[in-house]
Amino acid sequence: MDNPFQLITDAFAADYQINLSIQGLDGRIMLTLSNSGRVVAKRMISAEQRNDPERLKRLVQSIQFGIAIEQGHCAVAILESMTDGGTRNLPPPASDRHRPTMGL
Repeated sequence: MDNPFQLITDAFAADYQINLSIQGLDGRIMLTLSNSGRVVAKRMISAEQRNDPERLKRLVQSIQFGIAIEQGHCAVAILESMTDGGTRNLPPPASDRHRPTMGL
């Protein structure tokens, strides 16, 4: 099985500082993504999500989707990008801020 922490790092390290912290004895971890000292996303990841590659991939895509929506991307374009395997880049958003791509 792939290292779940490496999958998370590979998905977000280019654009965000990543903090993973243990939240309980049941294996939950808190993922916090920040950029220039500002928290961009925060998600609790259960042990079940972390240990199932498909669930973890969907969680990462969900986080990327939420960030892209917050940054002004069109939801339809994001979903199209996600459903074609992430082979297309997203169209530019309404503003000129830096945007992450959706591919994993």
